[in-house]
Amino acid sequence: MTAYTATVTVRLKQGVLDPEAETTKQALERLGFELSELRSADRFEIDLDADSAEDAQAQADEMAERLLANPTIHDYEVDVDER
Repeated sequence: MTAYTATVTVRLKQGVLDPEAETTKQALERLGFELSELRSADRFEIDLDADSAEDAQAQADEMAERLLANPTIHDYEVDVDER
């Protein structure tokens, strides 16, 4: 077994309202920053042991699909690095 860190980034799908991002965008604009769009995301870093990077990826994908992301409103991305 090898130690891996899987990073799962969960974002709202395009077109789903993101009130947290909208509030933050407005605050940044009041501070004088010009931006066309802002999206919020949650990031989970998971340390796990697996036989291969592919196995670690599969485990992290399953975690995202079963708990970390709601497939109706979220997209997610998984990156795996060996520790």
